[in-house]
Amino acid sequence: MLLRSQTQDFDHNRWLFETKGTYGIGNACWQEDHNSVADDQNSIGMSDFLDKPWKPLTRKVNISGGIISPYRLLVIFRIVILAFFLSWRIRNPNYDAMWLWGMSIVCEIWFAISWLLDVLPKMNPINRAADLAALHDKFEQPSPSNPTGRSDLPGIDVFVSTADPEKEPPLVTANTILSILGVEYPIEKVSCYISDDGGAILTFEAMAEAVKFAELWVPFCRKHNIEPRNPDAYFSIKKDPTKNKKRPDFVKDRRWMKREYDEFKVRINGLPEAIKKRSEMYNAREEKKEREEMKAKNGGVAGTEDQPLNVPKATWMADGTHWPGTWYTPCADHSKGDHAGILQVMSKVPEHDPVMGYDDEKTLDFTGVDIRIPMFAYVSREKRPGFDHNKKAGAMNAMVRASAVLSNGPFILNLDCDHYVYNSIVLREGMCYMMDRGGDRVCYIQFPQRFEGIDPSDRYANHNTVFFDGNMRALDGLQGPMYVGTGCMFRRYALYGFEPPRFMEHTGLFGRVKTKVNRNPNQAKLNLEDDDTQPLNENNSESSGVPQKFGNSSIFTDTIPIAEFQARPLADHKSVKNGRPPGELLKPRPPMDAPTVAEAIAVISCWYEDKTEWGDRVGWIYGSVTEDVVTGYRMHNRGWRSIYCITKRDAFRGTAPINLTDRLHQVLRWATGSVEIFFSKNNAFFATRRLKFLQRIAYLNVGIYPFTSIFLVVYCFLPALSLFSGQFIVQGLDVTFLFYLLSITVCLILISLLEVKWSGIALEEWWRNEQFWVIGGTSSHLVAVLQGLLKVIAGVEIHFTLTSKSAGEDEEDVYADLYLVKWTSLFIMPLTIIIINLIAVIMGILRTVYSVIPQWNKLFGGLFFSFWVLSHMYPFAKGLMGRKGKVPTIVYVWSGLLSITIALLWISLDPPGGTKQEG
Repeated sequence: MLLRSQTQDFDHNRWLFETKGTYGIGNACWQEDHNSVADDQNSIGMSDFLDKPWKPLTRKVNISGGIISPYRLLVIFRIVILAFFLSWRIRNPNYDAMWLWGMSIVCEIWFAISWLLDVLPKMNPINRAADLAALHDKFEQPSPSNPTGRSDLPGIDVFVSTADPEKEPPLVTANTILSILGVEYPIEKVSCYISDDGGAILTFEAMAEAVKFAELWVPFCRKHNIEPRNPDAYFSIKKDPTKNKKRPDFVKDRRWMKREYDEFKVRINGLPEAIKKRSEMYNAREEKKEREEMKAKNGGVAGTEDQPLNVPKATWMADGTHWPGTWYTPCADHSKGDHAGILQVMSKVPEHDPVMGYDDEKTLDFTGVDIRIPMFAYVSREKRPGFDHNKKAGAMNAMVRASAVLSNGPFILNLDCDHYVYNSIVLREGMCYMMDRGGDRVCYIQFPQRFEGIDPSDRYANHNTVFFDGNMRALDGLQGPMYVGTGCMFRRYALYGFEPPRFMEHTGLFGRVKTKVNRNPNQAKLNLEDDDTQPLNENNSESSGVPQKFGNSSIFTDTIPIAEFQARPLADHKSVKNGRPPGELLKPRPPMDAPTVAEAIAVISCWYEDKTEWGDRVGWIYGSVTEDVVTGYRMHNRGWRSIYCITKRDAFRGTAPINLTDRLHQVLRWATGSVEIFFSKNNAFFATRRLKFLQRIAYLNVGIYPFTSIFLVVYCFLPALSLFSGQFIVQGLDVTFLFYLLSITVCLILISLLEVKWSGIALEEWWRNEQFWVIGGTSSHLVAVLQGLLKVIAGVEIHFTLTSKSAGEDEEDVYADLYLVKWTSLFIMPLTIIIINLIAVIMGILRTVYSVIPQWNKLFGGLFFSFWVLSHMYPFAKGLMGRKGKVPTIVYVWSGLLSITIALLWISLDPPGGTKQEG
């Protein structure tokens, strides 16, 4: 269904389709020049400065300390020590408890392999920095090719995804949209899209309210340089809002805007009730009309009240028409899995030139402030029974196609609905890396995830700083960080499944091959060989296979070479290869017309992807609950590289579940996706030669790490088994064992301290991460392995629910969710480990104290490892106790059952009147 924006004026005369020498789709409109790029450069006077020194837009620094660094030396030293230790352990078994020795040695060998997979990709961490001044000078200053100094930066399409307004509150999503619409980037080059995969009218009307409020909020932010541009986050800041504000009307403007935002929140919060009342009113009117028609047919005799009426319980829009998406009372063609495609352009395409505001007595004085806002569109793809819609990945691919037809920004930024723009210049920082020399080989830029609303102690390692500031920074020194689902800026061309330009030339694997993309959209061709490396070539059009790969929309396929061309760096220096001439992106974006919007509707239909390669090699990849990791892996596997961009001011901020149950279910979803990757063709074992060795190791670890849970669970029970049996994993605590143990432990501590130093994390954050590794490993990871095996062996599908983005019920305590105990089966194994180790400590001490010949060394060995386990489980135990520290009844029941079971086993194995002697 086509829903036209009331604010959009269509101008058929200005839309360019087949003007001679001109190709225009969406905002991509450029004049074809049959001369070479060099001729273009000479004609605009560029040859004068092609030989000038290159001014880079970014810089990077190796922070590991060089080739021979303390960090690398310690890693190598620990590898050697581990090899000697494991060799000594194998050659010196404990003949008194071979079963205990055998289990421990198998676990220790696996832990050594797991640690090696984790530490090897960390050998080359780097820091990067963007030069925003250089970007401004290069793209937004007057030059021979740009006399007016208009921005020559490429366009960006921003994607926001949501699915359920009950779990993802519309007010949170609206604030995210407002932060996007207020970014500091050329307004005419930004387009924002929201994908509502639930087709909910609540989300639709909330977005309409957000766009209306943005017409006031965005100019206010520009006028007073507001940060952050999420109104809820801004008005919640505790510090002095007047700091560094110099305009005399700031306080008055802020007070007025705060009142407007409060009214906006009230309108959003009142939408569910307003929609229900409106629907009830219209449905009552329809029922009345139906009864009158029945009365007329019956000759004036009214029907009975209980007589059924053929009137659906519809959900109505404000204009008095049926909502084409999901109704409050679901029925055929109007349920979450069965509704029409919806596309609504809610804010018109902005004017090419700035539109300055004025002093309006009813609002604010916006004199000298550009009051334009970026284009914003609501998208809900068509869903029908019998089709596999592929969850979030399918929704993202639908947005890719719709945005290509409407705006075709050569770069795409994707955000979750609860991750808002915290730094308004983040798009410029990301563009520094894309537009730098060699930036055309960058497929995406991943920004770190930062979270708000986390408890000060970060009990469950929600900030995940060890991963985002440690592992990801280290991967940036290889082929680049993994894609983690949100806060990522993509090169649209790379999402389409093409290989990077000049890859052969850079690697030297197959000789020097020049890759060229012709400007003519009709000459974009693909090689469809099944090798996951499809180059864009210029072979005959009859055998191109483009429609089969991308679908039957010729308008969409015509946008592909345009997006590739516009994403190239400026060819303003002789060292820049695959560049575009300056000034090519100065032309205004043509207005939309009805056929274009209709085509955008067509490409989000549920049948469009049939017999295409969407989700296989094109766009977001299907087949895994962690589609983000697989999508990034496929790009790296083609030879692309990625960049990790850590900005001085956080780029984005979001929310994370602080409740133990929600956190474990989140980890379960990630781990299950990793198991799926391990058993699929996306396993890094099957990667091409284009994936670098250490990058391959990192991706191998992604698929293997959940299996460590099996050995971790066994190892957590070993101290208890040792205390129960009176034996230990070694024959005795001799000097050799203690020396190896001390050397390995000290070396690990030193390595961790160096990681803490170059990653910038705190020791407490490192320790919280270690604790939750054990908690998650003995619960979520173990269940993920079992679910993954069930899916592979028995074909049992795994379904996950959305993580709630809403706050706790207690609005006065922002950390109320932290103390909420919600029982889940994931608690069983960690709780069992805690109880058995506690029982074992008591029984081990009693056994030794009352023994004829006490073996204190074995007791101390068992106690040491048992306390190691319990110290890692402390956050889990604290979470079970809730706010008041009360132990749940289930814990007492479980403890009693385990105690009785252990006592019975002990009596059966070692009867009191037996003949076994101590020692």
